[in-house]
Order: sequence, then structure tokens, then C-alpha cells
Amino acid sequence: MKTNKLFLMIVLLMSSSIFASVSINEKNALLDLYTATNGDNWTNKWDFNKPVSTWYGVTLVEGKIVGLNLSSNNLVGTIPSSIQDLKYLESFNVFKNNLKGQFPSELFKIPTIKHINISFNSFTGHLPESISLATSLVSLELFMNKFSGNLPNNIGGLKNLEVLSLFNNNFEGALPQGLYNLKNLKELLLNSNLFEGELDENIASLTKLENLSLFDNQLKGTIPSLEKLTKLSALNLSLNNFVDFTDASLVNLDRFKLQMYKNKNKDKILLGDKETTIIVANKSLRENPVTLSIKE
Repeated sequence: MKTNKLFLMIVLLMSSSIFASVSINEKNALLDLYTATNGDNWTNKWDFNKPVSTWYGVTLVEGKIVGLNLSSNNLVGTIPSSIQDLKYLESFNVFKNNLKGQFPSELFKIPTIKHINISFNSFTGHLPESISLATSLVSLELFMNKFSGNLPNNIGGLKNLEVLSLFNNNFEGALPQGLYNLKNLKELLLNSNLFEGELDENIASLTKLENLSLFDNQLKGTIPSLEKLTKLSALNLSLNNFVDFTDASLVNLDRFKLQMYKNKNKDKILLGDKETTIIVANKSLRENPVTLSIKE
């Protein structure tokens, strides 16, 4: 591994005239990523004899690396800490690879970062407290990994966040109060985790929500009124331990494409007194839920 890295560094130095528009720190960060993720076996490899602007998945603006999209590219390994040296990076996408290790917290230290997608890998551990540094973040997609632990309360500092997609992990504990400070959220996808406790009535303050998915958790108690969520078009609260909802307004919102829900521990389906489209979901139907209409 060290020999390969030395060779690549020599190639980079010999080709300095080609890469003159990109800083050495940024080039070294890309080199570290290449070697740490078995770049020689990537589906689309980088040719170090050609300009950085031609490298697969790299987006440059005025000589600065602003985008890195290596999704489905057979990356195997871990994300090196030097990723933070891509100090102009706005978008980082390594969706569907074979990456592992802790969340690359250095990504949160990049002041320009707006979009992070490390979904469909094998990352583990907790979401770091340094998430509060990523104040420019617009979308955070971590689904289909092995993350665990509580969501940090300081996630509420991400005032620009529009998409939070954490489904199919092992996150646990109560939903933090900070979550309800994300007033620009449009998609909140927390399904198939181990979240517990009650759904706070402050969920109704997220008035820009278009898609809310909390199914397959351990949430309990009464579902608060969602009447103020006028932009909501997709909802799934199935497979929890909810026992009731605050009022009948929920089933009067005809715009829902997916309504609700089967209680995880009881046969009772929580419906109103009108025709309602629901999702009948259980463990065996998770991949292929049945949609039907029921008239009470």
C-alpha cells in the first residue's frame, strides 16, 4: 500500500504542470482516498497522467474541487481523515460501495459541505457531535448502514437541512428535541431503526415536511396532531406501538398517498370513520407492503 502511494505521489509531482490549478493539499486528499479505498480495483479508476478535471466523479470549479461522486464504484476500505483537506467540497457521494469504519466526521469540518451521501455501505458507530459544525448542510443520507446510538441533540443546529435520511440502521433512543428545530426539513426518513419513546407534538412545527417515514421503530403513545403539516404528501407510521391519535384530522387529509398503519403489537388498525388508504405492513411484508382501501 505504501509503495503504491509513493508511486502515485511521484506521478503527481512529475505532472505538476498539468495539475497546476488544483492545490497540492486537495490532490493529496484525493490520493489518500484512492489508496485507502483500493483505487486500483475501482470500477472507474483515475488516470494520474491526466488532469484532475478528467478524473471520474471529480467536479472542479475555478480549480477548486467542489464535488466528488464515486457512487457504485467498488470502493473498499475506509474514508481517510485527510478528506477534510477538500476544503471547498460541496457534495460528497459514495453511495453503494463497500466502505466501513466510523462516520468520517472530518466531512462535517468542511465549511462548504452541502450534500453528504454515504448510504448503502457498512459504516458503524455513532453519529458524531461534530455534526453541529456542518451548518451549510442541505442533505444528509446515511441509510442502509450499521450506525447505532442516539441522534445528537445538536443536530438541531443544521438550519439549512432539507433531507435527513437515516433509515435501515440501528439508531436508538428517543428522538432528540433538536430534531424539531429543523424548520426547513422536507424529508425525514427514520424508518427501520430502534427509536423509542413518544412522538413529540413539536413534530407539527416542521411545516415544510413533504415525506415523513417513521415506520418499524418502537415509538409509542398518542400520535400528535399533524394538521399543520399542509405540505405532507407521504406518511408512514406503521409498525410502532402507537395506541391512538390526538384527533381525527389525520384521516381527513385526503392528499396523503400513504396513510397508516398497523400497530405492531395489536390487531387494531387506527382509522377514522371514512374511506382511507392505508399501509398494512409487518415484518414479512416490509419489502412488498400491501396497499388497500378500508371503509369503516
